[in-house]
Amino acid sequence: MSDPSFYLIMATAALAGLAMLISASLAGWRGWLRLKEQELRQDADARTPAPTSASARIEIADLRERIRKLEAIAAGVDL
Repeated sequence: MSDPSFYLIMATAALAGLAMLISASLAGWRGWLRLKEQELRQDADARTPAPTSASARIEIADLRERIRKLEAIAAGVDL
Protein backbone atom coordinates (compact mmCIF):
# COMPACT_ATOMS: atom_id res chain seq x y z
CA MET A 1 0.00 0.00 0.00
CA SER A 2 2.94 2.32 0.22
CA ASP A 3 3.35 2.09 -3.56
CA PRO A 4 3.02 5.61 -5.10
CA SER A 5 1.12 4.25 -8.11
CA PHE A 6 -1.63 3.05 -5.74
CA TYR A 7 -2.23 6.61 -4.54
CA LEU A 8 -2.18 7.88 -8.09
CA ILE A 9 -4.82 5.33 -9.13
CA MET A 10 -6.97 6.16 -6.10
CA ALA A 11 -6.72 9.91 -6.76
CA THR A 12 -7.60 9.40 -10.42
CA ALA A 13 -10.59 7.23 -9.51
CA ALA A 14 -11.77 9.80 -6.96
CA LEU A 15 -11.50 12.61 -9.51
CA ALA A 16 -13.34 10.53 -12.12
CA GLY A 17 -16.13 9.79 -9.61
CA LEU A 18 -16.36 13.45 -8.67
CA ALA A 19 -16.54 14.43 -12.34
CA MET A 20 -19.39 11.95 -12.91
CA LEU A 21 -21.24 13.26 -9.87
CA ILE A 22 -20.84 16.86 -10.99
CA SER A 23 -21.93 15.97 -14.53
CA ALA A 24 -25.08 14.22 -13.29
CA SER A 25 -25.87 17.12 -10.96
CA LEU A 26 -25.44 19.63 -13.76
CA ALA A 27 -27.74 17.64 -16.05
CA GLY A 28 -30.36 17.51 -13.30
CA TRP A 29 -30.05 21.25 -12.67
CA ARG A 30 -30.50 22.03 -16.37
CA GLY A 31 -33.56 19.79 -16.49
CA TRP A 32 -35.05 21.50 -13.45
CA LEU A 33 -34.42 24.93 -15.01
CA ARG A 34 -36.07 23.79 -18.25
CA LEU A 35 -39.10 22.57 -16.28
CA LYS A 36 -39.43 25.87 -14.42
CA GLU A 37 -39.09 27.82 -17.67
CA GLN A 38 -41.94 25.79 -19.19
CA GLU A 39 -44.09 26.40 -16.11
CA LEU A 40 -43.46 30.14 -16.34
CA ARG A 41 -44.35 30.13 -20.04
CA GLN A 42 -47.60 28.27 -19.34
CA ASP A 43 -48.50 30.75 -16.61
CA ALA A 44 -47.80 33.66 -18.94
CA ASP A 45 -49.85 32.05 -21.71
CA ALA A 46 -52.75 31.49 -19.31
CA ARG A 47 -52.73 35.14 -18.25
CA THR A 48 -52.80 36.61 -21.76
CA PRO A 49 -56.25 36.54 -23.29
CA ALA A 50 -56.73 34.82 -26.59
CA PRO A 51 -57.34 37.13 -29.53
CA THR A 52 -61.06 37.52 -30.13
CA SER A 53 -62.71 37.15 -33.47
CA ALA A 54 -64.82 39.87 -35.05
CA SER A 55 -68.07 38.05 -34.35
CA ALA A 56 -67.16 37.69 -30.67
CA ARG A 57 -66.44 41.43 -30.44
CA ILE A 58 -69.78 42.22 -32.07
CA GLU A 59 -71.56 39.92 -29.62
CA ILE A 60 -69.81 41.57 -26.66
CA ALA A 61 -70.77 45.02 -27.94
CA ASP A 62 -74.39 43.84 -28.29
CA LEU A 63 -74.39 42.52 -24.72
CA ARG A 64 -72.95 45.79 -23.44
CA GLU A 65 -75.70 47.70 -25.22
CA ARG A 66 -78.35 45.46 -23.66
CA ILE A 67 -76.82 45.97 -20.22
CA ARG A 68 -76.80 49.73 -20.75
CA LYS A 69 -80.50 49.67 -21.70
CA LEU A 70 -81.40 47.49 -18.70
CA GLU A 71 -79.52 49.81 -16.36
CA ALA A 72 -81.35 52.78 -17.86
CA ILE A 73 -84.70 51.02 -17.33
CA ALA A 74 -83.75 50.18 -13.74
CA ALA A 75 -82.76 53.81 -13.11
CA GLY A 76 -86.08 55.02 -14.55
CA VAL A 77 -84.51 56.86 -17.48
CA ASP A 78 -86.67 57.01 -20.61
CA LEU A 79 -84.69 56.04 -23.71
